[in-house]
Amino acid sequence: MPRQADHAPQSDSNSAPSLAPGSSCRSRRRSGQPWRPVLALALVVIALLLLLPFVLADLQQEDEQDARAVAGQEPAASQPADAALTETFPEVTRDSDGRLQWPRPRIADRKPERDRLVDRYIARGGAFHDAVKDERVVAAMRTVPRHEFVPRSRHRSAYDDTPLPIGHGQTISQPYIVALMTDLLEVKEGDKVLEIGTGSGYQAAVLNELTPYVYSIEIVKPLYEEVVERFERLGYKTIQARLGDGYDGWQQHAPFDGIIVTCAAGHVPPPLWNQLKPGGRMVIPVGGVYETQRLVVLTKRADGGRKSRTVLPVRFVPMTGKIQKP
Repeated sequence: MPRQADHAPQSDSNSAPSLAPGSSCRSRRRSGQPWRPVLALALVVIALLLLLPFVLADLQQEDEQDARAVAGQEPAASQPADAALTETFPEVTRDSDGRLQWPRPRIADRKPERDRLVDRYIARGGAFHDAVKDERVVAAMRTVPRHEFVPRSRHRSAYDDTPLPIGHGQTISQPYIVALMTDLLEVKEGDKVLEIGTGSGYQAAVLNELTPYVYSIEIVKPLYEEVVERFERLGYKTIQARLGDGYDGWQQHAPFDGIIVTCAAGHVPPPLWNQLKPGGRMVIPVGGVYETQRLVVLTKRADGGRKSRTVLPVRFVPMTGKIQKP
């Protein structure tokens, strides 16, 4: 018979060491369930993610309330009184949230061409210019039908990023320049804006997407007559246009939050500066016919002082009328 010793278990160097009595089960549970703390942490993260939208919504509501409170503390001119403008702008109302409402046409014709123009030249930066960052301005450029503001013979080129002749020695500006000047003016809803040089009305229509209170002066009578008919036909009911010399501005409706000049002036007309509200902006091309013109942004300080910034060189038709007199 074999010896008893031959069946006795021998020590194996790869086997696990023996554990003290009573500790074996607990040790196995700890080493066999490492996912428990991970699961607990995951549950906490999920709970936080579920609560996050509610927290953000509360913060946003508080921010909106604070913004409304701050807006209520601004000068009355930044929140125009409807009562003072009702006679001139009867179509402008306020909704239940207090936001201004006014009629603006929505023309779907050639919308894909407008989108391509904006995507290629305005919403994205180019080799020689920066992108227009104000989404309201970008949306306005997508909305206003430029082909309605150029002669029929130029309809095919309406959505090229280039100026086009509109007759009487005048032009409709390059779309990028229209967007840039609108962006530089920093128009807020409810601002009163004066435009010098109505032309075909395209710039005024873009401004009208941002505020109902747009005033525009045109010195060339045939262009003025055409643009009044165009505004009426398209449905721009709150753009106020008149025939006159833009050098003098429009004192009856001053002061203005912003003034935009779409023709080059050898100097800033004093009446326009006087009609600009403290804190307001003027965007104007400065320079003579045979000089290098500069697109300039002027900001009026509270004390009437002037802050000036040159943006880029431009080429505009000259301002005519009094400014040309010695």
